[in-house]
Amino acid sequence: MKKVAIVGASGYSGEELVRLLLNHPHVELSAVTSRQNAGQTVAQIFPRFASHPKSRSLRFTEPNAETLAKQADVVFLALPHGVAAEFAVPLIQAGCVVIDLSADFRLKSAETYKEFYAHDHPAPDLLKKSVYGLPEVYRGQIKDALLIASPGCYPTSILLPTLPLIRAKLIHPNSIIADSMSGVSGAGRKAEVDYLFCECNESVRPYGVPKHRHLSEIEEQMSIAAGSKVTIQFTPHLIPVNRGILTTLYLAPTEHFNDAASAGAFAEKIATCYQAAYASEPFVRLLEGKALPDTKNVVGTNVVEIGWRLDPRTGRLIVMSAEDNIVKGASGQAVQSMNILCGFPETAGLI
Repeated sequence: MKKVAIVGASGYSGEELVRLLLNHPHVELSAVTSRQNAGQTVAQIFPRFASHPKSRSLRFTEPNAETLAKQADVVFLALPHGVAAEFAVPLIQAGCVVIDLSADFRLKSAETYKEFYAHDHPAPDLLKKSVYGLPEVYRGQIKDALLIASPGCYPTSILLPTLPLIRAKLIHPNSIIADSMSGVSGAGRKAEVDYLFCECNESVRPYGVPKHRHLSEIEEQMSIAAGSKVTIQFTPHLIPVNRGILTTLYLAPTEHFNDAASAGAFAEKIATCYQAAYASEPFVRLLEGKALPDTKNVVGTNVVEIGWRLDPRTGRLIVMSAEDNIVKGASGQAVQSMNILCGFPETAGLI
């Protein structure tokens, strides 16, 4: 049994980590921190976990890196960007493995971080040591990592559908247009007017246009796959549901098709590419026939659905994905990385 801790366990991602780790067969949740809830039990703050015996004895504490290093082998950081690095540095120095759910270590460039997050990176020396925690792409590196930077929810929904196509040179990477719709939990557990029920209910609106922060990691990962700098168009939208992300990608194929035969041949190449990338992946569901991604099929799971259609009329490839922004887009993916790192079955605690 590995001992694990969660720093910042009172937010939506932190709460989901508590749920997953309390029931994980190979770990013991030994510490949870929250300044505002210090002294209270997990059952008091999250009554839905009260039937779990551990929830009635495990209490929230003030976050302290030195203490946490004595309590846990693996520490999850469910903290805002800029704050996570303050804990990552001393925890790694103390010998802990850190899985960071913030944006602090997702990028390799401190300059890019400053451009998108508007302040200097707090621990630039660690950027080269971090591993981007997208298991389907970086499984080999995750196995030996000391610092895992778990991807953002939007990047997960965009990168998993596009990276295989970019590597196979089936699409022009600099022509990508991504439209995403996210549930309100993606904004985090905070009291702001924009996210009050009366402001969100019966409302759909774009935000973060034209330069959402997640563009930085999306474009960096695409650039790595393409072998050259990639710039894309990305527009996120807030929709009145609690959880879930639906992404639609408009892609320009590298081949032209003028008739049904050539379109069919290219469609077969797309299907073959996805099968080669994801047929054996436990948390990627490739849709066939008339099925299209639907958030209701993935909410509460660590699964991302991917579907696609070729449009002979416009010459575009349309790829769609659906995921739970709190599970596959955050906490579930972080636990998936932990399973790989620790040598547990990759699906442990996630099915």
